[in-house]
Amino acid sequence: MLRERLLVTLLFLPFLIWIIATGGWLFAGGVALALGLAAAEYGLLFRSAGLRPALQLLVGGVALLALARMGMQLEWLVLSLTGLALVAVAWHLFDYERGAHRSGTDFAVTLAGIVYLGWTGGYLISLRLLPEGQWWILIALPTVWLADSAAYLVGRWKGKRPLTPRLSPKKTWEGYLAGVVVGAAAGAGLAALWRVAAGPESSLTALRGLVVGSAIGIISPLGDLGVSMIKREMKVKDSGTLLAGHGGALDRLDSWLWAGVLGYYAVLWLT
Repeated sequence: MLRERLLVTLLFLPFLIWIIATGGWLFAGGVALALGLAAAEYGLLFRSAGLRPALQLLVGGVALLALARMGMQLEWLVLSLTGLALVAVAWHLFDYERGAHRSGTDFAVTLAGIVYLGWTGGYLISLRLLPEGQWWILIALPTVWLADSAAYLVGRWKGKRPLTPRLSPKKTWEGYLAGVVVGAAAGAGLAALWRVAAGPESSLTALRGLVVGSAIGIISPLGDLGVSMIKREMKVKDSGTLLAGHGGALDRLDSWLWAGVLGYYAVLWLT
């Protein structure tokens, strides 16, 4: 499985770097597409348990909230989210009349998916829109990959104390701590490296990268565990089969969602 993960990562890495470097609507569209795929998987997970979340509204709402980050003022973002909440209520009212038996729960699942994946995932676009955002994205996302990989490898090698015995019994405290250390080191090292490329007037410093990397290493594993919680309840291993060795889009984006939020607010605080 590790070999498959590395192969898929190497194949997609040049394309991903190109999208990040280009930025603008291309990057926003790529993020919206990935989030939309994750939203579809999220909805299908709950449908497999007999619920009826609104798949079309989930995918469209998530993509809309993500794309709304491009140049929209906060009031328009709030209006978009409010409108989607009202449409979701109406959708499930009509669905109940068509025979759905748990429309209240269906509505909660639909709205939760729109907010969590669309609103939270949109912070990846907000992070890219910051000054020197391309460099901060190239710090945040590789930090997630490296921290996750360190946690996985050290957990398998030396892991003894379960981190979450019920939720994800293979995750260990030893692996988690390795991820924190590697995340902090990756943030500092990448910031120092990208500063060379960005030029001497850049705001990138190893210390700022250390702060961003530490925040991601310490907190972003909760994103992975959050999706694991859903999969555990639905009794599935992966959210989908989109990428060999990686599972579905939701499996890949679980920690990225948190990294986008953490990176965005950390950079604002630091600069």
